[in-house]
Amino acid sequence: MKELLYQYNPWWEEAPDNKHLKPREKYLRELRSYLDFRQIVVLTGLRRVGKTTLMKLIIEELIISGIPVNHILYVSLDDYLLHKNNILEIVNEFRKVHKLKIEEKIYLFLDEVTYKEDFHTQLKNIYDSQNTKSFVASSSASMLRDKKASLTGRAITLEIKPLDLDEYLFFKGVTIKKRDHQLYKSYFLEYCRVGGLPENVLNPNREYLMNLVDDIIQKDITAFHAIKNHQIVRDYFTLLMERSGKQLSINKIGKILGISPDTSKRYLGFFESTYLIHLLPRWGKINKKILSAKKIYASDLGIKYMFMGERDIGSYFENYIYLLLRNKKNLYYLYEDTIEIDFYTEDKILIESKFYSALNPKQEKLFNQYPANKKLVIDSVEKLSALNGV
Repeated sequence: MKELLYQYNPWWEEAPDNKHLKPREKYLRELRSYLDFRQIVVLTGLRRVGKTTLMKLIIEELIISGIPVNHILYVSLDDYLLHKNNILEIVNEFRKVHKLKIEEKIYLFLDEVTYKEDFHTQLKNIYDSQNTKSFVASSSASMLRDKKASLTGRAITLEIKPLDLDEYLFFKGVTIKKRDHQLYKSYFLEYCRVGGLPENVLNPNREYLMNLVDDIIQKDITAFHAIKNHQIVRDYFTLLMERSGKQLSINKIGKILGISPDTSKRYLGFFESTYLIHLLPRWGKINKKILSAKKIYASDLGIKYMFMGERDIGSYFENYIYLLLRNKKNLYYLYEDTIEIDFYTEDKILIESKFYSALNPKQEKLFNQYPANKKLVIDSVEKLSALNGV
């Protein structure tokens, strides 16, 4: 194991070289702020969204700040050569290699932590018995779920999302001056095709995104949940992408694929837990929120584009606005008398997405009459900045 740990941690023998890694400053700021807390920091989000890169950049910053290199351990726990070792054994081997006592503080960066059985309990034991600051990462919300509440009060969770449009432009080295604001529309259309996954932004490749979706379906859904018919799961996801931005009927998808409503509901949950999709409930009383059909959104516009192509660019704009608002507010869609308004927040902000178009008369009537503290029509890429105050 010693040789393997040296492979994962080249900074033990030479200075780290992360010049090729693009920083995502908004997440780095948050991670820096957590360094002063003892809690375990859990990074989660879609596969290949940049969790490992953020870990490597924080490691480099720790070294620059004066933390001894041999007090920092990074390891990916999905490595086959480590399949016989639990987390505690790996950490103890690390301390042994560098002759570090239990009371000496170490920094642990554990990637793909959910590959280790009973990882919650192991992390709790390390947290309680050793002087550590731990960062762990996983791409599955369902696998991260702590049924025994072992880490309650001991962990902080941070979801890493695909690049937004501003980050996309930064990664592409594009600066748009105020006098050229009209260029935002063409760059947004480019962003719809490419999406916000960092590696794909730097080297756009349709095959990369196809392989990513297949990887998630195979590893995180069919293998993890022991589903024998892989093709039905792939077909299910295709139907989800075709319906993104719309209300979703679980029963209708089940009928198309020849599966039961319960199975259809389970599959939907699997895709949500791997961050491939997000679901938006309807605004209303509790029973309406629970029983009404949810709207579905893609987590990455590039993945949506693979299945949708150039169809209905307005749905990409609505999807993007959802991604900007997600986790900022308790968010719903508004549906009254067959008329729909895209978003309504719990603190009564009404938002309609229109991609260089206007509300139809029925929408306009509902939009004007519905009680709200604030109302926004976002009808161009240039007006997205209005969401900063939401």
